[in-house]
Amino acid sequence: MAYDKFTILTSSAVPMPIENVDTDQIIPARFLKATERTGFGDNLFRDWRYNTDGTPKQDFVLNNSIYSGKILVAGRNFGSGSSREHAAWAIYDYGFRCVVSSFFADIFKNNSLNIGILPVQVSAEFLDKIFTAIEADPNAQVEINLPSQKITILATGESESFDINTYKKLNMTNGYDDIDYLQAMKGEIETFAAKSMY
Repeated sequence: MAYDKFTILTSSAVPMPIENVDTDQIIPARFLKATERTGFGDNLFRDWRYNTDGTPKQDFVLNNSIYSGKILVAGRNFGSGSSREHAAWAIYDYGFRCVVSSFFADIFKNNSLNIGILPVQVSAEFLDKIFTAIEADPNAQVEINLPSQKITILATGESESFDINTYKKLNMTNGYDDIDYLQAMKGEIETFAAKSMY
């Protein structure tokens, strides 16, 4: 399944400066029965967003109307815990296209890259600068430039580079998953196969 192409994303951001957010907090286990990748956004951070009677918790950031955008800025060690890919599905389905943190759990990071979410790992110091910028202005714009692998706080001009696997970068800039990548190489594969027959 192809996803949105990711080149340059400029957006306000939702701040969630909580460390060690695990995948069960991102999407509780009781919501993992579905096999399609849609509908999970409704239950993103379900137990933090809603009371037991289904009413929104007013003190949780996703229920605060002053924050919006396609970028989630999270505390250190985001996506730890079990390997459930549904956590990435929930973040994507909610509308986020990028998560920024000073550290990601490896499996969550790979699951995100596989479905079109860009995990941007920055230094702890730069993460603090982003939180400070959002605190000063909830509409502060952050630019994620994937081709140049740079994240910039537009209000201050401060920026930092980030790393990404070359193959995953190629896929994200083209909106490919692994199958799309192979299909895009179909001609080359057929040519190679034909040559190998002789």
